[in-house]
Amino acid sequence: MTTEMVMAEYDRQMDEAGWVIFEKAVDDDLVAEMKADVLKWIDLCEAYQVARGLSESGDGTAHQTIGGNDSLDRFYQAHQFHDYIARYFDDKPYILCCSTPTAGYAHKRNYLHSVHRDIGTYIPGFKARLNMIVMLDDFTVEKGATQILPGSHHQEQRPSDEAFEANCVPITGPAGSVVFFNSYLWHRGGQNTTDDSRVALTSGFTRPFIKPQMDYARMLGEEYGRRLSPLSRQVLGYNSRVPVSLEEWYRPDAERFYQKGQG
Repeated sequence: MTTEMVMAEYDRQMDEAGWVIFEKAVDDDLVAEMKADVLKWIDLCEAYQVARGLSESGDGTAHQTIGGNDSLDRFYQAHQFHDYIARYFDDKPYILCCSTPTAGYAHKRNYLHSVHRDIGTYIPGFKARLNMIVMLDDFTVEKGATQILPGSHHQEQRPSDEAFEANCVPITGPAGSVVFFNSYLWHRGGQNTTDDSRVALTSGFTRPFIKPQMDYARMLGEEYGRRLSPLSRQVLGYNSRVPVSLEEWYRPDAERFYQKGQG
C-alpha cells in the first residue's frame, strides 16, 4: 500500500490540526498477523497485571511489546514511515519511546478513556514526542475510535470534559490505516458499544535524549542488537545508551554507548 503524502501537506496538517492519517497503508496480511500477535501480547501482559494486583482481570492493554521475533518486530524494522517520523523531528535521530497495543474491549473502560495527553512536560513549539496508531481493526465511532481535540497541541492546560466533548473529532478509518499525532494533543479512547474488539498497535517516538519508557537495548541485549540494521539500532536506542562503568565510558567513538548526533 502507498504511504505517500506531500511533505508540505504533512507539515501543514501536523502544525494546524496536530494529526494526520494514512488510510489502508499496511498490507491486509500483515494487519492480520499483527492483530493476532497483539492479542498474544495482551494476554501475556494481562497475566502480569493480575499477578501484581494491578487489575482483577486485565484492562485490554499491553506494554513494551518488542523482541518477540513476531510481526510487530517486522513492522517496526521495516521503517515504512521513517521519512515522516524523521521529518517531524527535524530530520534528526529519534528513538522508540513505547510500544503499547490495546484491544479496545467492548463495553469495558480503562485509563485510556479519560482525556489525557501522552507526555507530561510541555515546551511550546518543541516537538518532543510523536504518537502512532496502527489500526488493526476498522476504527468506527461505534467501536470506540480514538477521539482527539484538533489544534489542542498548542495549549498547555487540559480542556474541560465539556469543552472536549463539544469539539472533539473521532479518528475513523479502515483496518491497516496509520495515524500520527503530536503527543501534546489532548485525546481519549472512545467507548466501544459493539460486541467486537477494536485492536490497535500504539507507539510513541521521542528524541534520543528523552528517556524511553523501557530500556529496549538493555532488554533485548547485545546479540539481538548485532542482528539489527543501523536504522533499527538507532530507533531501539542502541546509539543513545547510558554507560554504567568507566570501562563502558572510555571507548573509541564507533563503540561509544552514546553516539554523536543524538542531541
